[in-house]
Amino acid sequence: MSAPSSGRSRRTSPARGDARQAPGGEARPVTPEEDPVSGEASTTARRLETDPDTVERDLIKLVLSLVELLRQLMERTALHRVDEGDLSEDQEERVGMTLMILQERMAELCDRYDLTMDDLNIDLGPLGSLLPRHGG
Repeated sequence: MSAPSSGRSRRTSPARGDARQAPGGEARPVTPEEDPVSGEASTTARRLETDPDTVERDLIKLVLSLVELLRQLMERTALHRVDEGDLSEDQEERVGMTLMILQERMAELCDRYDLTMDDLNIDLGPLGSLLPRHGG
């Protein structure tokens, strides 16, 4: 026994963003580079570089960006622990030296791959940048 029908038929339409109106009124598929809402080329597609010659450098950039993010988080945590008095003087000295060495190594790797620290600050679109701005 089925439920009574309300007399209205259900229409199914393609998922939003699956097709666009072509100038002649025909539906056309949305390309992966196109924003499904506006129909314009998306910023992600414009920023994404898929050149095989740059894959290694782009991978290094991503890895160094993550390492720099972790370094900054460790530095903030260490400063907080120093401010709270959680570390002995010896521990403070070791943490400080370790963070300085890591920062030097990061600079060396950036030089080696012709990157700047600003290059490591990946644009996350509406979320902002990956790394906090210096002095902010």
